[in-house]
Amino acid sequence: MDKETLKQVFTAFAERGLPKVQPRALTLPLDSPRAVVSVGIRRSGKTCLLFDTMQRLVATGTDRRCLVHVNFEDDRLFPVRLTELDLILQAHAELYPDLAGQRRYLFLDEVQNVPGWEKFVRRVLDTEDARVFLTGSSSHLLTREVATAMRGRTLAYEVFPLSFAEFLAFRGIVPRAHSRASAAQCAAALREYLATGGFPEVVLAEGEVRPRLLKEYADLVLYKDLMERFNLDNPHLLKLLLKYCLTRPGTFLSVHKLYQDFRSQGLAVSKDTLYAYLDHLRESWVLFMLPKHDSSLRRQAVKPKKVFAVDPALAHPFAPEPLLDRGRKLENLVFLHWRRQREDLFYVADGYEVDLAVGEARCEALINVAYSLTAPEVFKRETDGLAKALRVCSGASATVVAEETTQAPPPPGIQVVPAWKYLLHPPA
Repeated sequence: MDKETLKQVFTAFAERGLPKVQPRALTLPLDSPRAVVSVGIRRSGKTCLLFDTMQRLVATGTDRRCLVHVNFEDDRLFPVRLTELDLILQAHAELYPDLAGQRRYLFLDEVQNVPGWEKFVRRVLDTEDARVFLTGSSSHLLTREVATAMRGRTLAYEVFPLSFAEFLAFRGIVPRAHSRASAAQCAAALREYLATGGFPEVVLAEGEVRPRLLKEYADLVLYKDLMERFNLDNPHLLKLLLKYCLTRPGTFLSVHKLYQDFRSQGLAVSKDTLYAYLDHLRESWVLFMLPKHDSSLRRQAVKPKKVFAVDPALAHPFAPEPLLDRGRKLENLVFLHWRRQREDLFYVADGYEVDLAVGEARCEALINVAYSLTAPEVFKRETDGLAKALRVCSGASATVVAEETTQAPPPPGIQVVPAWKYLLHPPA
């Protein structure tokens, strides 16, 4: 990376109009003295969130030229070393000498590609009149080591693919209360959302293009975010692991059972390798693991965990959509609905089952999910589990979320909510 190339990048950026982006539910603070970090899986909208922040700054009167945007995946800048990062400030100052004394806003995209980046950012925060915004596709940006290196100077936000409410906004659908037509429209949109997922580019693409985009995303995750970043040497195993997890959302994942299954298929694999690969999938925001609620952390650690994808549509490159369990995909969406807001989430299995329990010290909400409640045995199973859990978790709300509901009255203290309506309201 050199100053002349940076000046070309800055000039081209200033000459272009800021891209128009669809607003998201998440907005970043404009004037934080800490580095504002946006992290999440690729293509979830982190860069668009930066552009939205830039537009909001310009709308408040900030000079467009004070916005310094650097994408560390720009091939014109390769390779980038820590010692060269100060060239960003030097090149910008030389290009715009009339801006001397004005605050700069640094937008550093995919910053994890520069080892030691936190040293540069910390110095900028300590010595320059600047605000810093960062994006990255690795949860390494949130580890204790980075927090220590930044001395508590970060403010982190997770960026997920579109929620159902955001999906409706992208589709131009405005839900209307007390309207049967609107309810039918939202229910139909949820069925599309289950099939399409929430990656913004996929949602906005033509129908025939979406499978190709999802295949490209899966390849990016497989080869760029995992094989290259973590220096893995078994792409076949990683692909099998991705297929196993992504096509079975909401199911229990036992590393021991997975190890036995893979060994029976003739794969030479160790449990340590499986644990390591699963950790990498979590670190890259591909998967989430939901633990069993247990007062003993030791027991909790050894119990199987439920696996969920950051977006159910990531399973499509590995299995045709009609073969995927719609109820499991809906449970995945309900999990993400809560996970966008908080992390103290569990499942319950103590002679009865609850798909999702919210709250660790005190259980606040209990949720079971089913695609259809029209079969009496399904309705009984889902409501009975919640009724038994309420005897232990008194004071918690209890809800069955379903795409197809029923007129049968639930037991006292339990409500049945259509899935489209449940996913439109913030978790509470």
